Amino acid sequence: MTTARDIMNSGATCINEDQTLLEAARMMRDMGVGSLPICGNDKKLHGIITDRDIVVKCLAEGMDVATCTAGQLAQGEVTWIDAKTDITEVVDVMGRDQIKRLPVIEDHQLVGMISEADLARHLDEHQLSEFVEKVFARP
Repeated sequence: MTTARDIMNSGATCINEDQTLLEAARMMRDMGVGSLPICGNDKKLHGIITDRDIVVKCLAEGMDVATCTAGQLAQGEVTWIDAKTDITEVVDVMGRDQIKRLPVIEDHQLVGMISEADLARHLDEHQLSEFVEKVFARP
């Protein structure tokens, strides 16, 4: 059985909820990623911030990236998956919630992230086609 742990990118780096979006953008640039998990002072996952969030929810609204914090953009419930979860369920969760990045948790700690690129490397053609249809074909 292939699990979330088998396909995830390990060692996900969080941005703290108190750090600015300017710091988030620089972290994304330096790591070559388009998103970061937001972790709170309680060491728990509070959300995910994307480069698009910074542009659309901060810059386009006239906010200052040097003062707006990652925590200000963390909204709602965070979808995550346990590291031992079977890849079939990973695909189901990402498809059901139409998400492209999925945090992986083990023992209440963030241990990795799964992206659509990770799925592309590990799914067969049929599974990948179903995933793409679920995430991208809906209005």
